[in-house]
This record gives sequence, C-alpha cells and structure tokens, in this order.
Amino acid sequence: MRIAIFSDVHSNLEALEAVLRAYDRERIDKIICLGDTVGYGADPQACSERVRSIASVTIVGNHDAAVAGRMDYSYYYEAARNALDMHQSLLTEENLKWLRTLPYEHREQGLAFCHGSPVNLEEFEYIFALDQARQLLPVFDDLARVTFIGHSHLCKAFAIGPTEVHEVVATHFQIRENYKYIISVGSVGQPRDYDPRASYTIFDTDEMTFEFKRQEYDIEKAASKIFDTDLERNFGNRLFLGV
Repeated sequence: MRIAIFSDVHSNLEALEAVLRAYDRERIDKIICLGDTVGYGADPQACSERVRSIASVTIVGNHDAAVAGRMDYSYYYEAARNALDMHQSLLTEENLKWLRTLPYEHREQGLAFCHGSPVNLEEFEYIFALDQARQLLPVFDDLARVTFIGHSHLCKAFAIGPTEVHEVVATHFQIRENYKYIISVGSVGQPRDYDPRASYTIFDTDEMTFEFKRQEYDIEKAASKIFDTDLERNFGNRLFLGV
C-alpha cells in the first residue's frame, strides 16, 4: 500500500490543490493528513472541505484544536491569535464539529500518525532536531515502527535505536531493521526550510520506503488572498521565501 502523507496545509488552498494534483500522478492507495488544516492562510473553509473529502484519516493539529475550542491559545502571539479567531468565524458549524472530533493519534500496521511528538500528544511538542529526538530513547519500546509527524514545517527524519539516534539526510530511503523512525513530513501550505514549494510525502508499506517530495504552486495568488484580508501581511510574505 502506498500512503500519501501530508501536514500543515494552514488554509493555503493553492498549495493544497497543487499537492493533490501531484498525488493524482502517483499510485496512491490512501491519504492521511497530520493536522493544522487551518491557521495563517486565507481559505480555512475551502481547505477543511477539501481535506475532509479526500483524507481517510486526519489528525488534529494545534491550530485545529485552538479553532475548535480544544485548547487555550491565549499565549500565542497576537497575529496568530487573530488568524485563529477569524478562522473560527469563517468555518461552518459542520467543519468546526469535524475539528472537534479529530483524533490526536492514529495507529495501523505498526505505523503511528500524530501532529507533534508521540509523547504527551495534547502538548504538541516539536521534534526537528537530534536533541529532541533523543528524548524519545526512554520510550523506545513504546514507539511505533515508524511515527509520522508534522508541526515543525520542516522535512526531517530520525532513526532511533535502543541507545542511539541518527538523523536521516536522504530524501528517499528504506526503513531499516532494528531502528524506529520519526519522520517530520514538512508543510503543504507554509514551508519553513527556505524552499517555498509545498511539501508532500509517500510511504510504501510493502517496500518500507519513504520519500519526501516538493511541488510548485501559485504562491502569488495564495499571498494576495492574505493581503486582501485583515490577516498579518507577513503570513503572505513568508510564502515567497519558505520561512
């Protein structure tokens, strides 16, 4: 089975549609979204509808949880809070109800899917550096064979042994025996690795191979939509830079 895995759409409809068109060119059996469908961008309603229609599994992200009233976001910086407030007002009750019912984690076939760290799921902790990955060594036995996460907007992978952790630098690699993996799949709608192209990934459960992929999209259109609202202009500016 080939699983399409993506995360952090962040209301960027142009990036989402470009990624879905890219998946149409692949042999895909299942689609899984790792959360943060809303937040930051100009199209929370359209993106929610689209993800609901195509994803077999969708995980709740921190922005989703905030908009759905599942967490306190008063400590977020003002521009992010304003975006969440706006998105809550734009979403239909049906989509708000959907966000309220999304799981924090999904497991199947030795795989785990969550938004942030698989430890303390509701805390949405980051894993994008070796030191953060090493914090999982005490729970090695509890980890899935492969755990897919989002949240950091970075494309990162870590191979975790019983006593050691290595960063995987390849963009296409096979899962090795005796290791467990944490794979951060990057962001569809707001990449932060200085590559403005939308990030998406594919995992093959038969071959046990994983691949990072990137897709160009109409950044100018997505940014212009943000500029035409009361959203923070930097949410649009950063799309051009991938930061």
